[in-house]
Amino acid sequence: MPLDQQDVDTWKYDEAGKPVPEMEKEMSFVDHLEELRWHVMRALIAIVVAGVVLFLFNDFYFTYVLYGPLRQDFISYRIFCEISDFLGTGAALCFHPPQVLVQATEFGEQFITAVKMAFVGGFVLAFPYVFYEIWSFVRPGLYPAEQRATRWVIVICSFLFFIGVAFGFFVVAPFGTNFLMGFEVGGTVNQPKMASVIGYMVMFTLPAALIFELPVLIYFLAKFGLVTAEAMRQYRRHSIIGILILSAVLTPPDVVTQILIAVPLYTLYEISIFVAKRAQRQYEASLQ
Repeated sequence: MPLDQQDVDTWKYDEAGKPVPEMEKEMSFVDHLEELRWHVMRALIAIVVAGVVLFLFNDFYFTYVLYGPLRQDFISYRIFCEISDFLGTGAALCFHPPQVLVQATEFGEQFITAVKMAFVGGFVLAFPYVFYEIWSFVRPGLYPAEQRATRWVIVICSFLFFIGVAFGFFVVAPFGTNFLMGFEVGGTVNQPKMASVIGYMVMFTLPAALIFELPVLIYFLAKFGLVTAEAMRQYRRHSIIGILILSAVLTPPDVVTQILIAVPLYTLYEISIFVAKRAQRQYEASLQ
């Protein structure tokens, strides 16, 4: 069957000089920007839709989620008490938050904060789709072997993200709230503003979600030879000191609670070493 001249014009040639048909033209820089724009637009639409839903149920959202760790009936306090009884540590982990009177002192503060936090929560809810759009833009630039190696990256990143959010919300936030609201100097009464309370709740939660993405970050760094499992083992003692310092900052000055925070973080570090070792083998195989 004779070839159309237009088809022949789309062919490229390999290193051996053999023609390789390529029916799709390479995308220009402007085309990449246009494609990125649509990925970003779809991700923003998902965040807006989730944010609107949260705004419509803002009373439940604020009462049981954003102000959840301030409530006496928050589930974490009951679980901590049960763990304390099981470990035989008495009341070391059994505590409840102090009474907190959250106040709004600025005009329109409640409305503005409700809108702002609706979209922050919308980002959390829509994270799997947002990451899917980002990955859909990045993935075509990878080699076929790299695409196969990272085919579960959306599921893994989303899972780790939500585990981190849950860890920050159910573990870090109760301890941080109890310590900060229970700390008094010179008889000063704590009456925090709405923006301050919400800001700390976000600080307790979202950074934990990012920290739990450490294995994924280590995987890609090791994949390109920037990090090795041997180096992570060598700096294991340094990481332990860093984790203990971070735990001391996030928790009250109590050994039991610091260990409760430090153990999951150190476990995450050990998992990252295993991930780095596997990715390192793939990197070394690609060099042969």
